[in-house]
Amino acid sequence: MSFPIDDTVGAWVPHGRFVIEPGASGPLSGLTFAAKDVFDVAGHPTGAGNPTWLATHAVPTAHSPVVARLLGAGATLMGKVLTDELAYSLHGDNAHYGTPINSAAPERVTGGSSSGSCAAVAAHLVDFALGTDTGGSTRVPASYAGLWGLRTTHGLVSAQGLVPLHPAFDTVTWLALDATTFERVATVLLPPSTFAPTRVLVLQDAWDLADPVFAEPLQRARDALAAMLTTKPQPLRVAGDTPLTAWRQTYATAGAHEGWATHGAWITEHQPVFGAAIGARWKAASAVTDEAAAAARAQATRVREQVRALLGIDAVAVLPSAASLAPRRDADPADVDAVRLRTMAITCIAGLAGLPQVSLPLTLADGTVLGISLLGPAGSDLALIRLAVQLQGTLNAQHR
Repeated sequence: MSFPIDDTVGAWVPHGRFVIEPGASGPLSGLTFAAKDVFDVAGHPTGAGNPTWLATHAVPTAHSPVVARLLGAGATLMGKVLTDELAYSLHGDNAHYGTPINSAAPERVTGGSSSGSCAAVAAHLVDFALGTDTGGSTRVPASYAGLWGLRTTHGLVSAQGLVPLHPAFDTVTWLALDATTFERVATVLLPPSTFAPTRVLVLQDAWDLADPVFAEPLQRARDALAAMLTTKPQPLRVAGDTPLTAWRQTYATAGAHEGWATHGAWITEHQPVFGAAIGARWKAASAVTDEAAAAARAQATRVREQVRALLGIDAVAVLPSAASLAPRRDADPADVDAVRLRTMAITCIAGLAGLPQVSLPLTLADGTVLGISLLGPAGSDLALIRLAVQLQGTLNAQHR
């Protein structure tokens, strides 16, 4: 059978053009999805964005638990889509398979590393797509393409049958075009949550890192959320007197060391060809000392405790999903890296704390899309999604 999707945006990998029908009817019946090419699908190779990985790993004999659950809930799997190599980028280009098209802004990138997932959903080729988020790899594409996306509480959704990047930070995620689909998937993959926030926190140091285009949407979201919860927003600097760039470096050091521990032997043995930026990242990772990593992990533990204490069990925080709009496809690599570093100083907050963050899409008057995020306590994922859906409805109603 020929593959039924006309891939007009370059989202699918060559070995990913297949269809798996659901095992039963269920709450996701009638929906189609794609899987980022880091998820195992029985009988089909997992490529992790790199041809050498594809050639040196056996074809899986079992689905990842997440893929199996979605199929069991009635969704149809429409193959596997692009990822940045070993998921080690936020940009969305791949030296081997190309740069998929962002239908919301064709002159701009999708962002990565869930680049194909983003492109496939934004082009309406599937209803939703599985992704992962380690340093921002779903939240950032969601913001760049005007999609619903998230980072789940670390460990809440099974990461078995998944090519890891930094296991202490890796999370399983999904992207969807509309709130209804996004929430339908959430009810299948997430446990119930009784989270009922009474406080709204404004993470001012994160706001300050974002471009001016985020200012007015952030203010609208803050005010609408505070009105919904009948509370007054509390501005604060989540990192206190420490710059968020220092937190980003803590994440980068701890993650890089873990990534090299995970993949260094394979890289050394097989000498895969990586794109320039990702190759440089792996080279740097190989040089992180045990001492530097131990110090970073200790600092990460302190950050985790600090952020979780600020949120408690009753607060939700408002922050930008990224530092900028999606970079142009022809942007200077130095400019791209500067944006990446600024964005990761925002995304590392949830990453270091292991907390859920939901990115809800907003479209500005001129058609520009971006993401505003809600950050909640551990395990609040499902309630946080429903709060974000309610918030977007309020914001849309205000501007009709």
